[in-house]
Amino acid sequence: MALKVGIVGLPNSGKTTIFNCFSDTKAEAGLGFATKSNYGTARVPDQRLYELAKLQPTEKIIHTTIEFVDIPGLRQGSGRSGSSFLNDIRNVDALVHVVRCFDDPNVPREEGDVDPVKDIETLNIELQQKDLESIEKRLEKIEKKAKFGDKSLQKQVEVLKKAKEHLENFQNLRTLELKDNEREILMELFPLTMKPVLYVANVDDASAATGNEYSKALEQWVKENDPQSEVIVIAARLEAEIAELDPQDRGEFLKDAGLTESGVNRLIAAAYRLLDLQTFFTVGPKEIRAWTIRRGATAPEAAGVIHSDLQRGFIRAEVMHYDDFIKYGSEQEVKKAGKFYLEGKDYVVQEGDILHIRFNVSK
Repeated sequence: MALKVGIVGLPNSGKTTIFNCFSDTKAEAGLGFATKSNYGTARVPDQRLYELAKLQPTEKIIHTTIEFVDIPGLRQGSGRSGSSFLNDIRNVDALVHVVRCFDDPNVPREEGDVDPVKDIETLNIELQQKDLESIEKRLEKIEKKAKFGDKSLQKQVEVLKKAKEHLENFQNLRTLELKDNEREILMELFPLTMKPVLYVANVDDASAATGNEYSKALEQWVKENDPQSEVIVIAARLEAEIAELDPQDRGEFLKDAGLTESGVNRLIAAAYRLLDLQTFFTVGPKEIRAWTIRRGATAPEAAGVIHSDLQRGFIRAEVMHYDDFIKYGSEQEVKKAGKFYLEGKDYVVQEGDILHIRFNVSK
């Protein structure tokens, strides 16, 4: 699945440093202002792949991935200037909002003293401004036509006006209570402030394990104003050092920093949850591989992620769960335990399923 997560924040918030920690491409991180977005792919960490390989020898292990887009720092006025960066935001599935939560005289801040709440509000206003502009244009186009009795247009006007009022009160559209059909009307405009958001508090090295007063202020604001979103604490500069180490040396470094897992791994896993994704596996001597699907996907849809022919010619799925495979040690033993299932087109794939797709495509 081609899933994209945009990384946003004000200039010098540390988002490009974080992007470089997990991306397969490296972007220039400096104290200036970037002029284009950076694209990179990150592996979703999953220890289960290696546990499977202990029981099923294989030639290669393949992680599932997420594409990240490092969007240049937004500043006050971006929403009104027609910045092309905002179009990059429109094309992603979710946002990681990096918020500066550290003091450093060597990293300039044009907004003055460090203030994470003010930074969030500044960026939100720019995105809200763009959404408001889109809604007003749509209303201008359909409002007169709706007066002639077109019920579909009348419903659109009703929903758009509700969204407009919400934005004018400096609220993001993801916090607006909507029915499914109302949400569909707004989604046609690809609104920026309806995208799910993960907030990252970028703290100093000493606060990597505990957070600091800035990150706590951020957490409190999110709790009160954007409660469906999550906050994770990361020390970007520390993460950059971890990323440069050999994998076998990282454990001791993390321990010294008071961490059990790198912040970047936590960020990637949180982004995966944010998109409401889950993982299934294919297991064999050639490869053991993790695949990404939306939660609630059926077996044929999962087959289509592997290859379109598998979905088109789907017959059935042979299913066992990761936990059962690990417990019993082999497919044969899973079958003996009665934990091996044959499922049809209506089967909803579960997190951690191991699938083998049976299919037939007629020539």
